[in-house]
Amino acid sequence: MERSESTTHLVIASKEGNNDALGQLLERYRGYLLMLAHRFLSERLRRRIDPADIVQLTFLEAKRDLASFRGSSPAEFAAWLRGVLKNNVASAVTRHVTTQKRSLKREVDGNKPSPNDSGGGAWIQQLPGSTTSPSGVAIRTEATMALLEALHQLPETQAEAIRLRYMEGLPLAEIVERMGKSDTAVAGLLKRGLQKLRTILDHDMSPWL
Repeated sequence: MERSESTTHLVIASKEGNNDALGQLLERYRGYLLMLAHRFLSERLRRRIDPADIVQLTFLEAKRDLASFRGSSPAEFAAWLRGVLKNNVASAVTRHVTTQKRSLKREVDGNKPSPNDSGGGAWIQQLPGSTTSPSGVAIRTEATMALLEALHQLPETQAEAIRLRYMEGLPLAEIVERMGKSDTAVAGLLKRGLQKLRTILDHDMSPWL
């Protein structure tokens, strides 16, 4: 994706009614929202609720309800999207678990996904940095899933800083803008996050670290 426009500029342009800017802006947060959806849904629920579907619904609602966003910075926009996503996750869980009254105990074992299982990895390919050659898709997907699972063990801000730096490959300046934190704060998040991840992940299985 072209990154000639700053995220701050895209937020401002979107609020002024520029639909192209809004489309670009939302795409910059796709990876963040996928990570959050994965974090908010248990492993069993991810076999019934596709995180990518939750993100797509969040995008649609963000376009519809943009007028309700009162902030002006990328960090405020991210927080607003997070709230929309979290509500959509809660609604999906209620619909699939409570309304349909299906017991999670009846789900197939996680090591034996059903043919119609959309939550077991296909959506991972939507994450920035997840595309690779056909021969390496399975390995890359496995490594991405392992990293996402490990990120769940980090505070959310550390996880997002790590994702932006090592999965999207963004420079420090853009991460600072995106997260609304100082250079020093972001550097600290990256340092602490990496220290923790290196105690969790196999370095050979993690192409980002």
